[in-house]
Amino acid sequence: MSITILDGGMGQELIARAGRATSLWSVPALLDNPEMVRAVHDEYFAAGAEIATTNTYSVLPDRLVHHGLSDRLTLLQQLACQQAVDARDAHGSGLVAGSLGPLGFSYQPDKSPPAEEAAEIYRNICQTQKGFVDHYLFETMSSIDQARGALMGSAGLGKPVWLSLSVDDKDGSKLRSGENLTDILPLLAEYKPAAVLVNCSVPEAVTAAVPLLTDQGIPVGAYANGFVSIADTFDHVGATVDELETRKDLGPEAYADFAQNWADAGATIIGGCCEVGPAHIALLAQKFSEKRT
Repeated sequence: MSITILDGGMGQELIARAGRATSLWSVPALLDNPEMVRAVHDEYFAAGAEIATTNTYSVLPDRLVHHGLSDRLTLLQQLACQQAVDARDAHGSGLVAGSLGPLGFSYQPDKSPPAEEAAEIYRNICQTQKGFVDHYLFETMSSIDQARGALMGSAGLGKPVWLSLSVDDKDGSKLRSGENLTDILPLLAEYKPAAVLVNCSVPEAVTAAVPLLTDQGIPVGAYANGFVSIADTFDHVGATVDELETRKDLGPEAYADFAQNWADAGATIIGGCCEVGPAHIALLAQKFSEKRT
């Protein structure tokens, strides 16, 4: 079975290198030091990643408006996408995934607009990314309605769509909304995304979630985060990742052990999310090299 290796987290890598966290996550690097973004992409490709995920997770209208940057949405999207494309071209192979994060706030699906409204916002961004990316990657979708808005907004644009879901850290059988993860299956059957993944949850929860999505006739992926949990205070615009505690027991070898569980359960796309860096990806690439064709 061939395993596709995703890259790791972008935002936490940039924050670590910049030495500060902001409420715009990784956007400041696009404004102040885009070369750093390119360097992270380059390192992930060098580590063995086959996909560069654009640094656009939080380049969203409702995030930028709070910082007076609404008029720079298209420019920032294009800049981030170009950084990933340039890194891919320099590497000589690979794909570019256009990242689209949740509207409202991460892990808080109740703050997201209804699917129909979200779809219109996402469609505009997808149109901007279309000339750069090989496929769209909707990340950290935490409810059925969030996922529906993403799939509606990206439908019919001629690009494959990967839908990535975030599950409850204490119960991987449920989305962060409290809905059963398997409730997503009818939506997958209706919109037929090219892949469904689980992301930005603790590895233990991802391990519980992956088997619930396999055997549905659609490729399944997994990329966990390295946080202890999502703090209750991390729930509003202005909050920074300084409020989230990093695990001390999730080095590359420990993470690779979790990844093996995901592969054994049927996942064929594996990478990393927040706090999972180039060293983790390098070990994943090495570990699964015999399974890749």
